[in-house]
Amino acid sequence: MSVNIRGNNALLAELERRLGAMATQRISDKALKKGAEVFVEELKRQFESFKKTGASIEEITISEPTWSGRTRVVKVHWRGPKDRYRIIHLNEFGTVQNPNPRGKGAIARAMKNCEAAYRAAIARAIRGEI
Repeated sequence: MSVNIRGNNALLAELERRLGAMATQRISDKALKKGAEVFVEELKRQFESFKKTGASIEEITISEPTWSGRTRVVKVHWRGPKDRYRIIHLNEFGTVQNPNPRGKGAIARAMKNCEAAYRAAIARAIRGEI
């Protein structure tokens, strides 16, 4: 599941024309990080419903902006000493023996709940740099 933001491509093209490619990339990266922070906060709220030790919440990590094809992306993933990345998909989708765990769909709910806030955070970050 991903979020598409319309209208920002024209804004970024105009910024690139006025400021240059490196400055535009810096602005875009800052906006991506702010948007990811908004998503992570919502994700942590969703994970609270089935928290036992809190390890899944503690290990949520935001990557640095990278290129994926012709697009800059930021990934939210799980990194830490307890290796929660191995079981996150079990909480999200369930298993054969436990098809409906307490946290089923938490990531999808977080994405749906924070879509508008994510868009607003990106727009604010882009406008704030001008």
